[in-house]
Amino acid sequence: MISQVKILLIVLLSLAVFPIPIHYPIDGYKQTGIDRLLRLQRIMDGEIKGDKPPLGAQKSISEINLHLLDGRGDSLQSLPAPNPMLQKELNALFPRLDESYSISLLDITPGREIRYATREEQRGFQPGSVGKLAVLASLFYQLEKVYPGSFEKRQQLLRDKKVRGGAWVIYNEHEVPVYNPETDEFWRRPVNTSDVFSLYEWTDHMISASSNAAASVVWRELILMDEFKLDYPGLTEEQADKYFSETPKKELSMKAMALVNEPLRQLGISSEEWRLGKLFTSGATQIIPAQGGSIGTPRGMMKFLVAIEKGAIVDKASSLEIKRLLYLTDRRIRFSASPALTNAAVYFKSGSLYKCQPEEDFNCKKYMGNVFNFMNSVVIVEQPDGRTYLVCLMSNVLRKNSSGDHYELATKIDRLIKP
Repeated sequence: MISQVKILLIVLLSLAVFPIPIHYPIDGYKQTGIDRLLRLQRIMDGEIKGDKPPLGAQKSISEINLHLLDGRGDSLQSLPAPNPMLQKELNALFPRLDESYSISLLDITPGREIRYATREEQRGFQPGSVGKLAVLASLFYQLEKVYPGSFEKRQQLLRDKKVRGGAWVIYNEHEVPVYNPETDEFWRRPVNTSDVFSLYEWTDHMISASSNAAASVVWRELILMDEFKLDYPGLTEEQADKYFSETPKKELSMKAMALVNEPLRQLGISSEEWRLGKLFTSGATQIIPAQGGSIGTPRGMMKFLVAIEKGAIVDKASSLEIKRLLYLTDRRIRFSASPALTNAAVYFKSGSLYKCQPEEDFNCKKYMGNVFNFMNSVVIVEQPDGRTYLVCLMSNVLRKNSSGDHYELATKIDRLIKP
């Protein structure tokens, strides 16, 4: 009896000293050093005031898994033919929506047949910020080149290497979260040229806050990784600036586009299904000119999501880390804002791009372009009841903010994936 009491006391003391993390990516602060995660952890622990993430955003790091590592993944060497029943149900959602809506839907719920349905899946759109996923994948390819034998060293580099934004962040309107752990001060603001963040934080800003500035910085750093390889960890800002100033712009452009597009080709995604041709800020494009244009399709994006779940982006550890970075704990918008997904784990990236020209009786507003008005979402949904499905939705609805339609489609699509 005494020994049992001693064991219980030891367990309780261990929990007091080493609390079990219960939220991801909130509980990922130790691994990543991303300050906003520490703030969220403190909110969840009741140490400071703030809005808690939705229930579906409170998974632990240990609860995020890849779903297609076994024979089910092997069966997806290519996307399957549409399932007749699911296809019929998906078609029924669109009669009253704009003709431009294009979608790929893949049900990979464990214990069930994999089912696919689609609508205009090969139609090309400007990918907008969804294109940042190609930059994310390329980053992990380059990290593997720096430390081919150790994922832990790759993580350490992401966590410890700090770089300044510089001219590459101009111009950018997306706000990023900035938290001071010592004072608990928190604010959201656009990135400025003097900002210094770790590679993990720049990457998080690129995905979670969809910062164009951060995307250009991450793209810059993966170019430097490819160029300097084992010397990259100790590379100084002066050495980096010298490389970009002395290398011909045409050479830089060819290298930059190859580095973000080649990983897509290795995943079986063709250049007509998805490619990037331009960095995300004007400051960056003055250093590295655009080349070839950008395009994305629901089919290409779906192949990317399948590759994540199969552990095929570099390796299993890298694919899992990419999925963790996509786990949505910040504000949910568009497709992900549907109340049907409140309790679901959502791995999400959205993108938009619009342009207006003068038109009689039309007042252009944000996301209401009359020349083009792209709005895209790529999503992995994991419901508590086990339903798991992937969605790639793209549209170009002119003169209308179609966020509401995306939101409603999310609710209706969730109903199609029946328990």
